[in-house]
Amino acid sequence: MPRYEYRCRSCGDTFELSRPMAESAAPATCPVGHDDTVKLLSTVAVGGSAKPSPAPPAAGGGCCGGGRCG
Repeated sequence: MPRYEYRCRSCGDTFELSRPMAESAAPATCPVGHDDTVKLLSTVAVGGSAKPSPAPPAAGGGCCGGGRCG
């Protein structure tokens, strides 16, 4: 279940809630009990290392690349 981060406008507390995506925009009450909260935009961190894709072969090279099959 996704976690969403909210901030209370009354006390300034930031908190997280686990809730279904369909309820992500539903009102949230802060842990102190205030109802004036706003959902914060989250940044997504992706770990790992990506390797660049190999370059496609140059045009005209290889079988049928230059139009001379046969």
